Amino acid sequence: MVLPLELLQQFKASDFSDQQEYEAWRSRNLKVLEAGLLVHPLVPLDKSDNASQRLRQIIRGASEKPIETGKNSESMQVLRSAVMSLACRSPDRSASDFCHWADGFPLNLHLYQMLLETCFDASEDGSIIDEIDEVLELLKKTWVILGINQMLHNLCFTWVFFHRFVTTAQVDIDLLHAADNHMDEVAKDAKSTKDSVYSKILSSTLSSILGWAEKRLLAYHDTFNASNIEYMQSIVSLGVSAARILVEDISNEYRRRRREETDVARSRVDTYIRSSLRTAFAQVSSAELSD
Repeated sequence: MVLPLELLQQFKASDFSDQQEYEAWRSRNLKVLEAGLLVHPLVPLDKSDNASQRLRQIIRGASEKPIETGKNSESMQVLRSAVMSLACRSPDRSASDFCHWADGFPLNLHLYQMLLETCFDASEDGSIIDEIDEVLELLKKTWVILGINQMLHNLCFTWVFFHRFVTTAQVDIDLLHAADNHMDEVAKDAKSTKDSVYSKILSSTLSSILGWAEKRLLAYHDTFNASNIEYMQSIVSLGVSAARILVEDISNEYRRRRREETDVARSRVDTYIRSSLRTAFAQVSSAELSD
C-alpha cells in the first residue's frame, strides 16, 4: 500500500472544515509521493520511464490546476496509474504485486525535515514559533520510528534553518544565525564519528551549503552593499565552517597530511578576497575600455 495515495483517494475537500487546511494536506501528501517515488525510490529510476515523467508533470501541474482528491475523480485515477506503475517495480525491473516503493532511510530523513518545518510559523515568512522547545520534544518521540539520532537531528536542523533562510527571500538574519550556530554542533559530531552513512549525508548537505555560500563570496563586491552587509559575517562563517568540516573530517587527503600544513579558514577567506578583487578589477577595466 502506498499510504499517501490511499489518503488522497479516501479524503476530499468536503471532509475538511477549512479549504486552506485541505490544500495544505493535499500538498503534503503529494510531496511525500514525490520524495518516495522520484527523489528516494527503492528501485532507481530509468530516465526513459514514462511513469516517472508523468508523475512529475502531475505534481508540477497540481500547483496550477489542483488535483480533485477522492476515489472516483478522473485526476485521481491518472495519479494512481502513475504512482502504482512506479511503486510496484522490482529490482529486476519486472512488475510486482508488492509496493516497496521508497528507500526507507533517505525518505525518513526527508520526512523528519518536513516535521522540523513545523517549528516555523506558516503565516509569517520564516519566523520561528514561540513553542519551538515543546515541538522539538514532541518530534524527538519520532526518532525511534524514523531512525534519527542526535547527530542526524543536528544536521537536519542546520539544513532546515539554512534552507528556510534561502527560500524566504533571504531577509531573516536570525535564521542565518541559527544555521551558523547549529553548524558548531555539526562540527563536533563530525569529529566524533566514523559512520559512513552519516558521513555521506554530511558531505552532501555541507557541499550544498558551501556551494551556495561561495557563489556569494567569490564575488562579494557584487553580493553585498550597505543594505545587507550585516549578512556577510554569518555567510562567511557558514561557508568556512562547511569547508572546514568537509576538508578536516571527511577528506581522506587531509588525513594523510600533517594538519598544521592546512589552515582551511585562512585559505578560504584568502580565496574569497582574491577572487572578489579579480572580479572587481575586471569589471572596472571593462568599464574603462567601453567609455
